[in-house]
Amino acid sequence: MYEVKKKVAHGGVKPTTPGRERHMILLRQLLGDVLRRLRVRQGRTLREVSQLARVSLGYLSEVERGQKEASSELLASICGALGVPLSQVLREVSDQFALAELQATPVLADAPEHERLPLSETVPGAITDTVFPEVKDMVAA
Repeated sequence: MYEVKKKVAHGGVKPTTPGRERHMILLRQLLGDVLRRLRVRQGRTLREVSQLARVSLGYLSEVERGQKEASSELLASICGALGVPLSQVLREVSDQFALAELQATPVLADAPEHERLPLSETVPGAITDTVFPEVKDMVAA
């Protein structure tokens, strides 16, 4: 049996199958949010950025709304038009993704606190608060 998914705000979809209310984070939604935020912060229009990036206005709009998956070449072109390194955009998307994951309900939500291990002890190589303290600060806010 397959799940029917329904769009929800802030970069995810929610399965509509009863009993399966887990929120799925969509990378394309988070990427679009970051690109739009950068463009708006610069006071630039979609038309201006689309011309500089050599991509259609409609397609850029769909990327910003998280409706289209952008190729790496297209992302590089958009970032060039915005004057920001692709690595900076990907870093912001990664931070937003980490924040969304931290806000999701833990799998062991019903387990007593003393039986839970911190993420860094549970998953080898997991990101700890000392590596990305700003993510912890965003969650606390």
